[in-house]
Amino acid sequence: MELDRTPGQRPRRADGSDAELLAAARAGDGEAFGRLVGPLRDELRAHCYRMLGSLHDAEDVVQDTLDRAWRALDRLDDYAGVRPWLYRIATNRALTLIGRRRRRELPTDLHAGPAAPTEVAWLEPYPDRLMAWADQLDPAARVIARESVELAFVAALQHLSARQRAVLLLRDVLGYPAREVAGLLDTTVVAVNSALRRARAVLAGLLPDQTQHQTLGTLGDPAQRDLARRYAAAWETGDVETLVAMLTEDARYSMPPLRVWYQGRAAIRGFLAEVALSHRWRFLPASANGQLAFGTYLWDDAQAGYRPTGLDLLTLDGGRVTEVVSFLDAPFPEFGLPARLFEDELTTQR
Repeated sequence: MELDRTPGQRPRRADGSDAELLAAARAGDGEAFGRLVGPLRDELRAHCYRMLGSLHDAEDVVQDTLDRAWRALDRLDDYAGVRPWLYRIATNRALTLIGRRRRRELPTDLHAGPAAPTEVAWLEPYPDRLMAWADQLDPAARVIARESVELAFVAALQHLSARQRAVLLLRDVLGYPAREVAGLLDTTVVAVNSALRRARAVLAGLLPDQTQHQTLGTLGDPAQRDLARRYAAAWETGDVETLVAMLTEDARYSMPPLRVWYQGRAAIRGFLAEVALSHRWRFLPASANGQLAFGTYLWDDAQAGYRPTGLDLLTLDGGRVTEVVSFLDAPFPEFGLPARLFEDELTTQR
């Protein structure tokens, strides 16, 4: 996926109501401050997730950003507006955190051998319900906002330097002009343009060629619903050959936090034959990172029900699955999935 480099979410100037809320907030009105920054909280979280690859780190940075903003309202330039100011704080807090943490990975990003890291910070999935704010954007900006949380794009971002990551997101996703990005990051326009060129070059080598990559419609369209139905039914009936037939020749299958991963139909067939045939499974449709997803459940005799095992995100190429990433530690309730599943609940959950 390659982002269209037309401006997306243009920065807004404070309107009259914002000015009134800001004045009240500066006078110590916490409720006014909440009304002022509340509409921006979700988009700030998405920005920090793109920067950090972690929903939980993003939540922490956003909360820290709002705390700092509340304490520093007297330093806000009225003309600059609240939104760019919050992005300035959030981006710089994320940059600080990146400097202290390991890069977040997927198993397919790791290389075997003595240089392989002994401890890994894993990329985390992002609930689609937290992207509802993007529906209020114009159509072009909405597409950019949602594509920019796709798993492949967020994973590729982690290969950029922290500053390149920030510049690319502020310029290509959020649509800030180079001059404003320079101001937000306390640098020069020349440095911003140089970082953007390098960031785009790195991403071009990591992301699929958009001209050759055709997704299967949008979430919820008939073709994708049919694929989801057939995929879940094949797992639940142990139909390994149908599952393999749904894969591209070079498909990949990984299960963070496990390091092991499989590539190609033959390797994945062997894995599926072991796990799909020897257990009872139930799959519930979900959505994360703007992609088709399933909450997967394994029968547990001790609980007399199905327990959660992983949140599977599927990447599609035409009518086939090109990658499955099964997040074994995903918190199911955050994705609207039940913590346990019993046989008599299945008809209401589907």
